[in-house]
Amino acid sequence: MFIVLLKFSSNKGQAGQFMAGHKEWIKRGLDEGIFLLVGSLQPNLGGGIVAHNTSLIDLQRRVNEDPFVTEDIVTAEILEISPSKVDERLEFLLE
Repeated sequence: MFIVLLKFSSNKGQAGQFMAGHKEWIKRGLDEGIFLLVGSLQPNLGGGIVAHNTSLIDLQRRVNEDPFVTEDIVTAEILEISPSKVDERLEFLLE
């Protein structure tokens, strides 16, 4: 399981130009079952994603395809978590 932090860079003002592509990238991650949760980092710091069902290498490749990353609107940090205990609703993360 992974946490992806997408923190705004100094190019934040260009986000509007690439928002459609960024939203499509998010939709693809959700549709393919890789992204479990996507949301904003507060206060207006960027975005965060919870991802699973992928390898670190594949997730890095996927993150590098985000137009916000390629256009240096955000910097990406990927944190890997090895869950050992979860609420019963999240047991699928232990598989």
